[in-house]
Amino acid sequence: MASSTGILLTTSNLLNSDPIMNEPFEQPGWERDALQQLLQGQLKEQRSARRWKIFFRLSWLLVVVVVLWTGLHRSSLSTDPSMQHTALIEIKGEIGSGAETTAEDVVDALREAFEDHGAQAVVLRINSPGGSPVHAGIINDEIRRLKAKHEKPVYAVVEESCASAAYYIAVSADQIFVDKASIVGSIGVLMDGFGFTGLMDKLGIERRLLTAGDNKGLLDPFSPLNKNQRAHAQSMLDQIHRQFIGVVREGRGERLKETPEIFSGLFWTGEQAVKLGLADDLASLSTVARDVVKAEDIIDYTRRENVAERLVKRFGAAVGEGTMRALRQFSPIH
Repeated sequence: MASSTGILLTTSNLLNSDPIMNEPFEQPGWERDALQQLLQGQLKEQRSARRWKIFFRLSWLLVVVVVLWTGLHRSSLSTDPSMQHTALIEIKGEIGSGAETTAEDVVDALREAFEDHGAQAVVLRINSPGGSPVHAGIINDEIRRLKAKHEKPVYAVVEESCASAAYYIAVSADQIFVDKASIVGSIGVLMDGFGFTGLMDKLGIERRLLTAGDNKGLLDPFSPLNKNQRAHAQSMLDQIHRQFIGVVREGRGERLKETPEIFSGLFWTGEQAVKLGLADDLASLSTVARDVVKAEDIIDYTRRENVAERLVKRFGAAVGEGTMRALRQFSPIH
C-alpha cells in the first residue's frame, strides 16, 4: 500500500509540475479576455468606418458647394450690365455627339452670351478639324437667329485649324480672323469605311448576312457594294455638300472669290484664305477684343465639365443606381 500510494503521489506531482497541463488553470478567465479583445476590435472597426462615412459625406458636400459657388460667381460676373466685355466661346476638337464640342453645349453658351447686356460681341475661338454636319448646322442656325434677335456682332478667330464642319460654323460670323499659318477650308463631305470582301475570299471565309430589305446591308464592310447602293450613298453626300456650299455662299457673300477648287474639299493656309475670301483678316483673340470689339476684358462662356462636375455626376449616378436596386428589391413584381 505504501509503495502504491507513493506511485500515485509521484504521478500527481508530475501532472502538477507540467507547464502545458497547468496553463489553463494558472490563467483563469482567459475566455473573457479573448472575447473582450474581439469586441474592442469590432468597436474600433465600426468607429473607423463611421469616420470614413462622415469624411466622404463632407467631401461630397464640399464638392456641391464649390460647384454652386462657381456657377453663382460666374453668373454674377457675366450678367453685370456695367461691365463691358468680349464674350468668348470655344469651338475645339471634334464636333459631334459625345465629342469635345457638341451643339447642345455651344447653343447654351451662345444664349447666355447673347443675353448678357455687358457682352459687346461674341467671339468664336475655333481650333477644330471638323465633325458632324448636323451639329454644325444647328450651331450655325442658332448663331444667325441670335444675331438677328439681339443685334450683337459675332466674330470667328481661328487658331490652328478651321476645317469642314468647323468652317460651317465659322461662316455664320460677321467676320473671320485667322493666323497666317492657320488651316482653313475643306468644304466637302465624306463617308469612309473599309471593305474586306477580297481578303475574305483569299482566306476562304464566307459572310452570312440575313436581311429583310434589299439594301439593309448597305455599307456593310463584309459585303460587296453594288452600283445602286454606291449611287444612293453618293447622292446623299452630294446633297449635304450642296447644303454646305449654300451656307458658305450665304455667310461670305461677295467676299468669296469662287474658283473651281474652292468647294472641292481642299484647304489653305490662313494667308491664302484671306486672299480667297474664306477669311477677312489676320488677327488673334486679344487683337479682335481690343481693336474690333473695343472691349479688352474677355469672359469665357464655354461649357466645360470640370472635375467637380464629373464627381457630382458620378455621385448622382451612384445614388440613382442604388435607388433602382432598392426599388427592384422591394418591388412585388420581379
